[in-house]
Amino acid sequence: MALEELPVYYAKRINGALLLLLLLISFQKLNAQSFDALIFGYKGKAYLSSIVGETVALVDSTVVKDDGVCILSLSNSNLHTGFYRVTFDKNKWLDFINDGKNISITTNVNSLWDSLRVIDSECNKLFYSYLRLNKAYKTKTELLQLILARYPNDDEYYKTTRNRLIQLQNEYVEFVNVKAQNNPRSFVARYIRSGQLPVIDIAINPQQQLSYLRTHALDNVDFSNSTLIYSDVFTNKTIEYLTYYRNPQLPKELLEKEFMKATDTLLNKAKVNPVVYQHITEYLIDGFRKYGLDKSLDYIVDNYVIKDNLCLDVKTEGLIKKRIEQAIKFKIGDIVPNISLPDAEGRERNLKNIDTGNTLIIFYASWCPHCKELLPKLNDLVKSKTEYKLTIFAISLDSKKEDWIEFSKENCPDLLNVCDLKGWDGNAPNDYFIYATPTMFLIDKERKIICKPITFDDLGKYL
Repeated sequence: MALEELPVYYAKRINGALLLLLLLISFQKLNAQSFDALIFGYKGKAYLSSIVGETVALVDSTVVKDDGVCILSLSNSNLHTGFYRVTFDKNKWLDFINDGKNISITTNVNSLWDSLRVIDSECNKLFYSYLRLNKAYKTKTELLQLILARYPNDDEYYKTTRNRLIQLQNEYVEFVNVKAQNNPRSFVARYIRSGQLPVIDIAINPQQQLSYLRTHALDNVDFSNSTLIYSDVFTNKTIEYLTYYRNPQLPKELLEKEFMKATDTLLNKAKVNPVVYQHITEYLIDGFRKYGLDKSLDYIVDNYVIKDNLCLDVKTEGLIKKRIEQAIKFKIGDIVPNISLPDAEGRERNLKNIDTGNTLIIFYASWCPHCKELLPKLNDLVKSKTEYKLTIFAISLDSKKEDWIEFSKENCPDLLNVCDLKGWDGNAPNDYFIYATPTMFLIDKERKIICKPITFDDLGKYL
């Protein structure tokens, strides 16, 4: 942005401010690496954070005074090459790349991206050029493709539109694969090469484009480069790739199966590097958990986390940890821990003393909507199918006795109901790594797991 394009108020101040910044830059270069900025229109705190995927961790902070000067040190030996963020308030921030060299910028807090000028840092000049090109390319090509999909192809305007789209594609490919690759081993060059948008040959039929994207959208992503976890490239590419399998018209069960296909492609490509593999696995698990896609989550745990013995980050939430631990330690044929809990009359009821053929252990809670559907069915099963010789050991995770008693009398009076009123903190839910209700285990006389039914129908199929 040229100086004359800045607001008049800031234009009057900028020459003196730039001089001040340049003096500060000269001083910093004699001392330590830094991020230096003139933030016009801002007074207050600025925060420096590191970025790993979508995780943002605070590194440093400073106070921006009336002169708008913001200086943050990048000299800490623990700071990695990669993405960092400077935040000015909750909704205003700038991301930049730390490549071991000084970074100097000017911008206006009211239009951080549009008014941004990089004074010092060839890496970030290239980075911001790429971000602007990406945004413009995506907007323009989507509009042109929309026209081509609906416009008569024998019309002159169709040919003009087609040629313009080809031109934009060629310019984009030239930038990301040639202009941005003067130093191909640099972080920014690798980031741009991996993060580039897929360019679809215009000769490919619109009906075949989705298939093409599913097959080729990840071709340029360098899954072998673990340094790229210090950016948003793997998380962005994961989201982008999942959208090619997302169909809002599908019921949840079928949608999750589609996401499992996408997961297979992503994680099998990521296996080339253990760090990248773990990074993307954790991101998928967290995303599926947030959106309630439990079957997709379980699919990753069973087929990747457990199978490949992945050691997930210690920051992974407790719920996910319990899910993984349960899957690892409660396999078919494993012997389950004993449970000893009081019934409604206070009598201790012991799992190992049950002498019927099989026992169904179920963890439930009165406030769980699925439990309200399942427990009455299990109660009817015990009453009507005595030939099964099945005992159902029903463990409530309630913490209020009146809630437990009322629920059990109404929904499952014929089951062996027990509860210690400790909720999720009781010994039994901890021993069994319970992360959700209802959870069921069907065991034999030796307390060996026969199956782990998820629904009543699952149990019915076995019985």
